[in-house]
Amino acid sequence: QVQLVESGGGLVQPGGSLRLSCAASTRTFSRNAFGWFRQAPGKEREFVAGVSWTGGNTVYADSAKGRFTISRDNAKNTVYLEMNTLKPEDTAVYCCAADSTPFRKVPVTTPIQYNYWGQGTQVTVSS
Repeated sequence: QVQLVESGGGLVQPGGSLRLSCAASTRTFSRNAFGWFRQAPGKEREFVAGVSWTGGNTVYADSAKGRFTISRDNAKNTVYLEMNTLKPEDTAVYCCAADSTPFRKVPVTTPIQYNYWGQGTQVTVSS
């Protein structure tokens, strides 16, 4: 069974930083784009950031642009999300997901286009 496991979440004060990691159980996903999504209480799941299978192309939601950075290390089967200048509105459960279609150079941004999901890690930004 393919497994994605997120880590790195926690409680941080406004203006602080966190680095999330998403570890995959198989090298199969080295050919797939990855995305980070988040869901806050009472809100729909939203796209945060995506990275192509090559790692050369990235896409960010407007809320994340300039503050968050997505990257990947295929040798370690791991995708990262570096989050800086965190705000209370960033509070949510963050999940990583693998694109269902391999070799995509431009990351897609809708949940239905991803097949494999982690269970998420909680990020809480509060003073």
